[in-house]
Amino acid sequence: MSIIQNIREKAAWLVFGIIALSLVGFLLMDAFVGKSGHGLFSGNRDKIGSINGEDLDYKTYQTRVNQTEEQYKQSGYPMNEMMRQTVQEQVWNQFVEENVLKEQYRKLGLAVTPKELDDILFGANPPQDLRQQFTTKDGIYDANAARAAIANLRKQNSPMAENFGNVYLPFLMDNRLREKYISLVSNTYYVPRWMAEKQNADNTEIAAVNFVAIPYATVSDSIAEVKVTDGDIQQYMDKNKDQFKQDASRSISYVSFSAAPSAADTAATKAAVENLHSEFSATNDPAAFLVRNSSEVKFTKGYVLKSKLQVPNADTIRNLPEGGTFGPYLDGGNFVIAKMISKRNMPDSVKARHILINPQTPDSIAKVRIDSIEQAIRGGADFAALALKYSDDQGSKEKGGEYDWSSLQFSNLAPEYAEMIFYGNVGDKKIVKTDFGYHYIEILSQKNFEPAYQVAYLSRAINPSVETENTASGAANQFAGENRNAKAFDEAVSKLKLNKLQAADIKPNDINITGLGANRQLVRWINEAKVGDVSEPFSIDDKYVVAMVTEINKEGVMSASKARPQVEFLLRNEKKAAMITKKIGNATTLDAIATANQTAVQRADTIRFAAPFVPGVGQEQKVVGASFDKANSAKISAPIAGNMGVFVIKTDNVSALPDGGVNIEDQRKAMMLQVRQMAGYRSVEALKKNADVKDERGKLL
Repeated sequence: MSIIQNIREKAAWLVFGIIALSLVGFLLMDAFVGKSGHGLFSGNRDKIGSINGEDLDYKTYQTRVNQTEEQYKQSGYPMNEMMRQTVQEQVWNQFVEENVLKEQYRKLGLAVTPKELDDILFGANPPQDLRQQFTTKDGIYDANAARAAIANLRKQNSPMAENFGNVYLPFLMDNRLREKYISLVSNTYYVPRWMAEKQNADNTEIAAVNFVAIPYATVSDSIAEVKVTDGDIQQYMDKNKDQFKQDASRSISYVSFSAAPSAADTAATKAAVENLHSEFSATNDPAAFLVRNSSEVKFTKGYVLKSKLQVPNADTIRNLPEGGTFGPYLDGGNFVIAKMISKRNMPDSVKARHILINPQTPDSIAKVRIDSIEQAIRGGADFAALALKYSDDQGSKEKGGEYDWSSLQFSNLAPEYAEMIFYGNVGDKKIVKTDFGYHYIEILSQKNFEPAYQVAYLSRAINPSVETENTASGAANQFAGENRNAKAFDEAVSKLKLNKLQAADIKPNDINITGLGANRQLVRWINEAKVGDVSEPFSIDDKYVVAMVTEINKEGVMSASKARPQVEFLLRNEKKAAMITKKIGNATTLDAIATANQTAVQRADTIRFAAPFVPGVGQEQKVVGASFDKANSAKISAPIAGNMGVFVIKTDNVSALPDGGVNIEDQRKAMMLQVRQMAGYRSVEALKKNADVKDERGKLL
């Protein structure tokens, strides 16, 4: 049966695959998604924010969040609280980006015509998922087959058809609009030849200088002249406001009461496992026993190679006789008993080939077909040719049905297939039925044999008892109930000798609190509380937490006190630089400056214009720049306030290294390509930065 005939017979299923694949790409990429005929920003019911005056409601936002989370889960990502917060930020940024871009499209008159959409779907460069589904065995994209399948889908009244029209096609069009916009922006950049020549000349320059370095550490931080006041910080911030913008955030102090398992809980869990020891040792059905006794580790029939058995007490477990047990022993937070079920030699890697007749074919027909294939091969027919013609495994039919497998993949394979290729012998040929259909399998090679073990693990987690939970909860409730303000909170912490911790910069939409854990309910309480308010207990992981709001930072420019850690050392060094410069005075030689400051004249003869480093000193951009100033060849430079101290230099010579035969035109093109590649991203980021964005998600999420 030809590939094209197969496609036509199963068009609905293939198109379903197209939609599924496309939705994954659509939902996971940081792009915008338009909705033909539907407004993305619909009214202000349950408003969670606005972008350039357009309101975004909770339902619209949450629908896309849910879709994105589902796609991540289907792709194997764990949807924990931290991942959930990442998804929420990603979706919000998508809405912001699509809003700012659609206005640019309108201004520029960008559009995608029906003819252009037809070319996107059926032209020379179709979407990758369509190309994969509708490519012939000769590697040619069959546009007619794709067109027929899509036409058939459009006639249907089904969720697949609706998604295709309302999601997939708008995504393709929006992606094309974005390509057009970025192309327009990128092509406005041009790098002239003289710029490439200048950069090449600069990059080859090398200077040799003599210098004196007077470290800031030679001036004590304790003297009055270098003290940094709030006024100094505010003055600096006023000159550099963009550096000190902040989002709305809050800070808390908190105490926690542990609800982790106690020594008694640990002993009880160990005893419970020990009580099952004899029964576990005697059972002939370990899988059922583990299910019946709620083991944390389920039984798997597969074998683990000696080199791959990476568990606590692995050597002891390997040496157990069949039916022997070991434990209980600790494995992380669990008590475990291991039971050796069986041992054998097994290869680490296998090469096998197969022909698959899938279960969509009626069973009776599939069995007849696979039997015919077996007879044909035993009669001398070419395996690879039959695989190409008849196999329903699209991943291997072009390769003669061949696969290379590792023992680590054993548990991911259909059990019947895995047991055949790993437990059989090279040259074995056999028909095997799995959930995927009928396989005709041949083992081509097996390598790296070693002992392998089938082990059952009875595993119980050490969990806190009700008594432990109640003790921790009671202590937290008593503390919260008796200390309802900041003064009482701090006095109780001191009296009870509790460990008070801090968590800063908690944003309104956060789920996870750094150093504490994930608890959206606690963040919502923090958003609504006032400074000095004390919370009721919140359960986070294995503890109960009582929090007190200590700081509320509004969106805008941060306070001088908050900026101090970022600014103080810079301003202190400025004051020290002024003092050191004053001490240098009118000195005209490096030797005089070195003697007056009890240091020595140093030399650096490999300073590169293209690098900001002074050998033996560190990153000193100002010193590097001054080294290539011709004025500093005739006399010593003025004092230079650098990163680690004040420098005075005298340039000995400036020379040029060979450029290695650089092609200036190639360099110019490379510079232009680099600038153009960044142009689109920078343009979109600039639009987002200048947009009027009001994020009010914290009120509802």
